[in-house]
Amino acid sequence: MTAKPPILIIKKKGGHGGHHGGAWKVAYADFVTAMMALFIVLWLMNTSKQIQEAVSGYFKDPKGSSRTPGSDMKGAGENFIVTTDNMDKLKDQLQSALRQVPNFNAISHQIEMTVTNEGLRIELLESAHGTFFDSGSAKLNPANEDLLIKLAQELGKLPNKIAIEGHTDAKPYVPSSNYSNWELSADRANSARRLMQAKGLRPDQVTQVRGYADNKLRKPDDPLDPSNRRVSLIVEYIVKESSSGEDHSSNPTGHEEPSAQAPAKAPAKE
Repeated sequence: MTAKPPILIIKKKGGHGGHHGGAWKVAYADFVTAMMALFIVLWLMNTSKQIQEAVSGYFKDPKGSSRTPGSDMKGAGENFIVTTDNMDKLKDQLQSALRQVPNFNAISHQIEMTVTNEGLRIELLESAHGTFFDSGSAKLNPANEDLLIKLAQELGKLPNKIAIEGHTDAKPYVPSSNYSNWELSADRANSARRLMQAKGLRPDQVTQVRGYADNKLRKPDDPLDPSNRRVSLIVEYIVKESSSGEDHSSNPTGHEEPSAQAPAKAPAKE
């Protein structure tokens, strides 16, 4: 009788399929990058035109080798070269310079600076007793001319163009008068222009003098509030010169602005 061969039982141990590495990290990083790009695009779609152009100009010229920062000077769209960050720095410099004016502390609350889509807006607000102008008058208050002179000296160092606006409150003149808030707002803006051009602004730096009367109230819910009476200085974003060599920084539309007339003698308000 032959012997049976021994039965061999082979047991295989279940092993790990090997180290997976960091493949999942790569996929996750791609997902996060795609989400970040999506949110950046959504943000850009809701920003102002000049910010979009500045971002576009940076990607076209990241090293800043062109003559104007944030633009490669190619195409008509890359016009604005002063960013919001630049204007914030200018705002800080102007505030520091104005602190040197002798009576600055007494009127500091009558000065506001904000960065807008036009540029840096400097608001010189009136008080109930008059700060820069007497009520109903386009004549500057000599006690506070130093502040306008200091602004003219600082802004005159910049290549930026300046626009000057005049605003009034809603208090009307007597109906029989030929003088109204329209004339008063324009005359006050012109008075500020004359002083500032005589004390620091270049002759070609002021490009627009605007009179809005009471059409752009600072406090619409209180149309008679003294702070509605104000003169606004706008330090405009620089616009590159066109291919024809004309500088359209002060008037991007290319339309000629009407010249402002000299101030007439203002009758008293009601």
